[in-house]
Amino acid sequence: MPKNFKELRARMPEERRQRAHERAVAMMKEMPLQELRQARKLSQEALAETLGTRQSGISRLEKRTDVYVSTLRKYIEAMGGSLEIVARPTQREMTC
Repeated sequence: MPKNFKELRARMPEERRQRAHERAVAMMKEMPLQELRQARKLSQEALAETLGTRQSGISRLEKRTDVYVSTLRKYIEAMGGSLEIVARPTQREMTC
């Protein structure tokens, strides 16, 4: 007999729910653009319409390995998200 996911989740200990959430967030961060779009249940056509471009442009964008930050930002925002870029300096030994 199928079980309601919300009921199963409600019975999970809070720590386990938190770990599952953290794993899901980490997986989303590592997704290629195409998989991210599909996870949001968006077609290339729908996303192209939101961005004011053609479906073929979305297809080419998803296949690229190098994308302008501004293009990536627009793509993410069209799916209802936001793009954050964090630069963290590495510690170096200072010599005098």
